[in-house]
Amino acid sequence: MKNWWKIACIALLFYTIVVGLLGPVPHLEILHETIRNLYFHVTMWFGMMILLTVSLVHSILFLGKFNLRNDTIAAEAVNVSVLLGTMGLITGSIWARFTWGAWWVSDPQLNGAAITMLSYLAYCLLRNSIDEEQKRARISAVYNIFAYVMMVIFIGILPKFTNVDSLHPGKGGNPGFNSYDLNSNMRLVFYPAIIGWTLLATWMMTLRIRIKNLQNSDFK
Repeated sequence: MKNWWKIACIALLFYTIVVGLLGPVPHLEILHETIRNLYFHVTMWFGMMILLTVSLVHSILFLGKFNLRNDTIAAEAVNVSVLLGTMGLITGSIWARFTWGAWWVSDPQLNGAAITMLSYLAYCLLRNSIDEEQKRARISAVYNIFAYVMMVIFIGILPKFTNVDSLHPGKGGNPGFNSYDLNSNMRLVFYPAIIGWTLLATWMMTLRIRIKNLQNSDFK
């Protein structure tokens, strides 16, 4: 069964939705039932970052061999990642509304996420502005590496070194998941959710790659 991972994807996401909404969660101050959003908001971003890493690797491979197949994979990985990142921002904004009382606050993690999304939206615009195939692929690959570095800095590094109060675990003086809100019951949903969203993102990416290859074949 070569499509076993697609079946696993559907099963894991079904499990995430059902158990994530109905299963037991810790009753923490401020967060309360909104902590269930952890299974969606955070895990979508995990899937996004995994695909962006795939995109980075293929951009580097393209610069080494100038194989357009690597450029296609890198580009479609970014396209799907932007969708996941947008969903992550939306679910994060909803979460902020019910915990901080506002749709958006001046939180280092939120600002870093917004900068990251703008960087990759600029990547998409850059690709669409260049007609020549090889030139587009080379410039996009270089920019993709730059955007990935910016993501690591603005999401993974800078928020940890600020003194601004934050509800994000591991940021603004807060402890990480393991010592704060990710108990044993939540781990049973959290980790399968990461796998499920990542598989869904991979599924979407492979479909987009197949469509792109068919379009290129028809054009030629």
